[in-house]
Amino acid sequence: MLVNTRKLIFFSIVIIGWNTVRAQEVWTLKQCIDTAKVHNKTLQINRNNISISEQRIKEAQANLIPKITANTDYKYFTELPTQLMPMNALNPQAPEGQFRDLQFGVPHNINANIQLAMPLYNPQVYGAIQNTKIANELTQLQYQKSEEQVLYDITTLYYNAQILKHQLEFLETNLENTNKLLKNIQLLKEQLLAKGTDVNKVQLQAEQLATQKENVNNKYISILNALKLKMGIALETNISVESAISFQTTLEYTSKTTLDIQLIQTQNRFLNAELSTLNKSRFLPSLNLIASYGTTGFGYDKTPNDFLKFYPISFAGVQLSYPLFNGAVTLRKINQKKLEINNNELQVQLMNDKNKMEIENSTRQKNVAQQTVLNTEKQIALAQTIYDQTIIQQKQGTASLTDVLLADNALREAQQNYLSAIIDYLKADLELKKVTGSIGN
Repeated sequence: MLVNTRKLIFFSIVIIGWNTVRAQEVWTLKQCIDTAKVHNKTLQINRNNISISEQRIKEAQANLIPKITANTDYKYFTELPTQLMPMNALNPQAPEGQFRDLQFGVPHNINANIQLAMPLYNPQVYGAIQNTKIANELTQLQYQKSEEQVLYDITTLYYNAQILKHQLEFLETNLENTNKLLKNIQLLKEQLLAKGTDVNKVQLQAEQLATQKENVNNKYISILNALKLKMGIALETNISVESAISFQTTLEYTSKTTLDIQLIQTQNRFLNAELSTLNKSRFLPSLNLIASYGTTGFGYDKTPNDFLKFYPISFAGVQLSYPLFNGAVTLRKINQKKLEINNNELQVQLMNDKNKMEIENSTRQKNVAQQTVLNTEKQIALAQTIYDQTIIQQKQGTASLTDVLLADNALREAQQNYLSAIIDYLKADLELKKVTGSIGN
């Protein structure tokens, strides 16, 4: 019994230790991004769309492959078809314009054949192949756009989690300092050197910090859950983010053509390809090779001359089709496509102008936020020094509790300003990566 109890205690310790390790598992931003590239549901859908577009290319190319069809039919004529035969066909002396009705054939008719058709030249087929290839490029760009958005969202969530984690660390430190101050004030009160209101003030501040810490911790958990959802992993997975915030002030980005502009440019190629196909189908003929091989059966089921006989039939040839007039439908489609191309070109110009403006604004915001971060770092150091000195003076009796609380509030304000500046810098840096086409790096 004692051995079993020891085993139970041992395994309990191991399980608790393992859960603690799992709870402290830290994920880097790169790990989060790499995981999302594999498990994010939106990216999986877009990868399936790429596969679908590739199948559409093969479908369009398959229209150039010969098509073979097998056909068969059986007809039983309860009344044979009637034909009118000129009477002078058999009797030259018969007057013209007189006919005799005759019924030809037999009741049972069977037809079976194999037909082959292959396009030798069809502008619509070749145009469809070209269009599906460009459509595949569009699908791939849309996947890259979705991937870029996922990276943007994950990076934003990761930064927010880091900021909240730092805020929690600040709150823990401030709460620890406030609890130390509360103990000192309580000792002074016991020695009749402090008033009860002084104890209440510090106790109120400690409770406010505890409440604030609980709220921030709840926000931190919510952000981590949103991060897990974007990564495509189970919400039960225990993860944490790195404490160190990557803050590179000398990093610059080379402006590239953004995916939005690439999408519009590819759409322009797609529209021009459609216009070319319409023009070709309007003026160029279609040429097809056709062939058929089969048999025709005739049957008669009346005695004494009942029979069923089959006769072969086959042919091969070419079929030329040239559009003469279709009610100007193609012309109207061409005019629509030209207007769509014009709108697309205007959209490219608009996107270029907008991108230049966004790069300029993001660069300026990043520079301002960078300087603000440096200033708030100095302010935190100064506020911490003032707080430490005020605590020493309060112990020596040269500073009042009000001075200590003011110094503590100034320290917390400096900490909050620092976190706000970090948030502004990270947002501006991320936005600059997006508008310069560098977020994938």
